Amino acid sequence: MTRQAERTRVKIVPHFMRLQEWIALQEGYFEAEGLEPELLDDVMHRVSGHRGDAYKTRPQDTPFVEGTLVANSACHWGSVCNAGAGMGKFVPDVYGVARFGIYVGPGSARARLSDLRGVPVGVGIMAGSHFTTLQTLEKVLPRDQIVIHNYGGPGRRLLGLLSGELEAATLLDPEIPIAEMRGLRKLALAEFKTLFWVHERLEPSILAAYFRALRRADDELRAHPGKHLHLWARNVPPELRGDHDYSTFGLGELLFFEPYTQAEFEEAIRFAESWGLTGHIRNRRYEALTMTLA
Repeated sequence: MTRQAERTRVKIVPHFMRLQEWIALQEGYFEAEGLEPELLDDVMHRVSGHRGDAYKTRPQDTPFVEGTLVANSACHWGSVCNAGAGMGKFVPDVYGVARFGIYVGPGSARARLSDLRGVPVGVGIMAGSHFTTLQTLEKVLPRDQIVIHNYGGPGRRLLGLLSGELEAATLLDPEIPIAEMRGLRKLALAEFKTLFWVHERLEPSILAAYFRALRRADDELRAHPGKHLHLWARNVPPELRGDHDYSTFGLGELLFFEPYTQAEFEEAIRFAESWGLTGHIRNRRYEALTMTLA
């Protein structure tokens, strides 16, 4: 092991949809790679609880706007758009696969996606919930009948469903199992890709060490899930904490150490553009927006 005094400090925003950062910390994988991580779980919880903040003022944007050397992640559409807007770069060497679900509140009679015609669906703007909702609903509804409501982070969206302030919203982990426990009706459940979104001045060697630790953590989670599911307690937002049965929460986001290709990048840009969501993008060149580990 590397002594703490000799380790390299790195700021990381753990993502509420996954456990790998906590496993790497618990099992000593960061230490073995010579890293001393500062896991910014306060930022993670602010992202989950924000109240519909505008783009570039969201909690996930703040470290990039302020120039903090940080490693973060987001849906692949969002990461690509964020990099194009001048907020960091995305890593094309690895991607995640996470869940999303579209739910309605306990008082809603809507039972199918097509019942959401003209119904505001709560999302976080320019984030995974926003893009996945558009992609899902456009398969069954005319675009002019799809209504997006920038309600805020996923923790706040679940609270909005439970209080009746929202009729429909898109949720992520760990809100999905909590919504199931509370008896909310699920209209859709599917998966989407995520990408790591990092400050452009982070050293590639530091990122490579970070991802080696995450790869070990991902392998460990897949091999011994029961040992680690209690770590979901760290990702549940403060307003939703309780006596949850974390054994039912599942593995969460899993990592795949495979390329996110230029073709996928271009398709993500086209999709965002088709919905008028690329006005902030200043650069669309794949090679200019990537931080590769190769």
